[in-house]
Amino acid sequence: MPRLAANLTMMYTEHPFLDRFEAAAKDGFSGVEFLFPYEFPAADLQSRLAETGMAQALFNAPPGDWAAGERGIASLPGRESEFERGMDQALEYAAALGNRRLHVMAGLIRPGQDRAAHRDTYLRNLARAARAAASAGVTVVIEPINTRDIPGFFLNRQDDAQAICAEVGADNLKVQFDIYHCQIVEGDIAVKLQRDMAGIGHIQIAGVPDRHEPDLGELNYPYLFERIDALGYAGWIGCEYRPRAGTSAGLGWARPYLANH
Repeated sequence: MPRLAANLTMMYTEHPFLDRFEAAAKDGFSGVEFLFPYEFPAADLQSRLAETGMAQALFNAPPGDWAAGERGIASLPGRESEFERGMDQALEYAAALGNRRLHVMAGLIRPGQDRAAHRDTYLRNLARAARAAASAGVTVVIEPINTRDIPGFFLNRQDDAQAICAEVGADNLKVQFDIYHCQIVEGDIAVKLQRDMAGIGHIQIAGVPDRHEPDLGELNYPYLFERIDALGYAGWIGCEYRPRAGTSAGLGWARPYLANH
């Protein structure tokens, strides 16, 4: 059975952020993920996890200037020092929250920029990040993202992400397999899960094409959950979708899985 983590950035937006932990717990979730924790003191987030008995499944390293449109800096030449400082901050939060998966966003590449230079920067930054995270027992994950949602994102394909992890060669560097993004870019989800499972560190789900509940759209998630189970995946599956209406009202698809946690 999938271990579902509620994504508190996209779900339960009916509630103030710090109240979303309790709302998710009441619906039966035992884990949460979100994009960024940094606007809250780590102690405040830790207390919400403790009060609800939740596990922190994943969050992201600092992404640069999110409000200005940046979507990560790991592949951006000239931003190495900022990236290193962001990793230090992320690992401090990870230690406080008991978090063992840290997503590092690649960032955008603009038309005319040198892809090879971005890739070299990315590899060097990921190697340093994995070394820093290893001593804390944290796995760094990288995520291919579709260019419909984030035009210009540097990393788009599962095979490229797996090749980058192999080239870096760190045991604690893996791929975040977001089924929604993969379906939009390349499809063939079940085959790619089987091909790459040894290198997958986290899985996320959403309906395609509209990123609503997983029972809406073109994918057969009950079948995919069975495949993921059969492949031996024991990690969290993050529910990174925008509820079509109320979050709790839309959880009919999840109740058989939440009831068996």
